[in-house]
Order: sequence, then structure tokens, then C-alpha cells
Amino acid sequence: MALVTGGNRGIGRATVEALAADGVDVVFTYRSHEDEAEQTVDAVAAVGRRATAIRLDAADTASHPSFTAALAEVLRAEWGRGTFDILVNNAGFSGDSPLGATEESVIDQLYQVHFKGVYLLTQALATASEGSEPLLADGGRIINLSSCLSRIVTAPFSVYSALKGAVEVLTRYWAVELGGRGITVNTIAPGPAATDFAGGYLRISEEYQKAMSDMSALGRVAAADDIGPAVTALVSAATQWITAQRIEVSGGIHL
Repeated sequence: MALVTGGNRGIGRATVEALAADGVDVVFTYRSHEDEAEQTVDAVAAVGRRATAIRLDAADTASHPSFTAALAEVLRAEWGRGTFDILVNNAGFSGDSPLGATEESVIDQLYQVHFKGVYLLTQALATASEGSEPLLADGGRIINLSSCLSRIVTAPFSVYSALKGAVEVLTRYWAVELGGRGITVNTIAPGPAATDFAGGYLRISEEYQKAMSDMSALGRVAAADDIGPAVTALVSAATQWITAQRIEVSGGIHL
């Protein structure tokens, strides 16, 4: 049983569908585009698994308690269980942040979604007050989505990339803090992908696609379906001894 944030489009949807194809039922979140969420539910049903979509604005941390309560109710009502096994922190967006021309509000928005939201939602799901049980089961898996931009420099994504680097540090700390419960915590860092990221520039522009492809060892940019199965692989039984790692899924960009 998995929870994927931002599962209605792009890499999130590809992750939901890859997990379903591997026999995992999924709850996923969406902030907008309810029609896409419904389509994702239908795609999961088409391979014989079940999915439920719950609306969540990852930046609205005040809504996390009500979301957690809604998730607990869905798990009980739809699956007859009180916990889930896999958390994929995927929800996010890009934001330009060139030095000298970045509004404070842009920094705040990126921080809310990519760091504070990830931290507080994971805290709400993976821990519990004394006398209560966490929603994330012992022996579970956490996958945090980062980016190859935490390793390579591509303007103008400095704040976004720095926050992704911060999430990679969280991954290592959480691996230690949750390791006693048998929970592994890892990072997947995608490379350039033809999704809606940054306005879909890689999906739309053949010029950018060629430029990125020429920098890749495999000679192309990724599709979302190149990334989702990598997440699934990292939560399989075969990878239970891997934790605190950053796995770059970039086709060998900028080697």
C-alpha cells in the first residue's frame, strides 16, 4: 500500500502507474486538475489494482492534520487497514530564481512545498504521539524526489536546486532516525524529463530536447515512464538493504 504526493501527472502519475503494475494499491494526492486525478484512478483500475485520490496542497501545512485524518479514514474504509507501507514525496513545482531578480515570495513558495511541506507531512505520517501508532508501517519505505540539479548547475533554478539538496540531507537523517523501525529512506534524483516541469519546456521545445540529449550518455531526455519504474524498483524486496542513498535517474547527464 503506497501514498504518492502529486500523483495526478508527470513523474507522480508514472510512479502511481508503475506501483500499480507491480501489484501495489495506491492513495495519491493532487492539488488541482481533478480530471487528471480521475484518469489516473482509471489507469490503475485498468491493471487490476485500486487507487484513491485525495486533494492536498503541499504548501498548506495547516491542512496536514485534516489530510492525515482523511488518509486514515480511506485506509480503514477502502482497505480495512490502519497503515500504509510506501511514502513517495513527489509533489513539487519549479520556480526561476536568478540572483538579483528573485522575489521573496518565490523563495517562500519553493521552501513551503519542497522542504517544509515534505518535512512536516513526513513527520505527520511516519511518527505519532505516545500511545498512538504512525500511519507509515514499520518496515516501510520512504522515497524523496530530488533532482539532478542538486549536482549540476542549470540557471535559473538555484533555490529549487538548493532545496532539493536539503531534502537529500533529510533523507540521510531520516534513514538513521527511522532505521530502528526497519524503515528505509532513499532519494531518487531525476534528470531532464519531458514533463510539465518548468512550463513543459523540454516537452515543447525540440531545441532544448536536443541540447539536453547531447549532454546525456544515453542520448535523449527522459519520459516520465523512465522515472516511475525506478521508484518501484527502489521499494521492492530486492532493495531492502539500501537506505540513505541518492540514486540519480538521469541517463548519465553531464558526466
